[in-house]
Amino acid sequence: MKRLFATLLAIPTFCVSAAVMAQPEYVTIEMEIDVAKPAADVWAAVGEYCDISEWLNLDCTITSGDGGIGTVRVLAGGRVTEILVAQTELSYGYTQPAVEGSFYNLYHGFMEARPVTATTSKLLYTLMLDVSNMADQAAKDADAARRRATFERALATMKGIAEGA
Repeated sequence: MKRLFATLLAIPTFCVSAAVMAQPEYVTIEMEIDVAKPAADVWAAVGEYCDISEWLNLDCTITSGDGGIGTVRVLAGGRVTEILVAQTELSYGYTQPAVEGSFYNLYHGFMEARPVTATTSKLLYTLMLDVSNMADQAAKDADAARRRATFERALATMKGIAEGA
């Protein structure tokens, strides 16, 4: 009887705490740029896991792994950790792990060099993250716009590197 009573008392608390928790709100930011080079050449120029240091202008250190799935890179003086979770000949995907005591936004990135013709390609970059922790729609929109601007600049830099400009 005591167990039943304790269980019944816990149910309203659970319902109230679940009701005040934010529901995830995932945003996808898709970007691409045309490149006047074959996809394999583009990937060779900008597709290594720490090439991000060149096209995003920040430091990158591989802290574990050999460049394949499971490789961990640390960016921006240790402020960002990313784990390689998907990889093909011309693409890779990564995630940022949860940090204890911080909101987990389920951040994922995916980069690909996609062939268009024998001599041209597209670089595609997709970000996906949870923005439910932001105060309002204006803050969510500003965050997405900031991320888009940052990675569109990175795509333009990658294009320049790949085309030899």
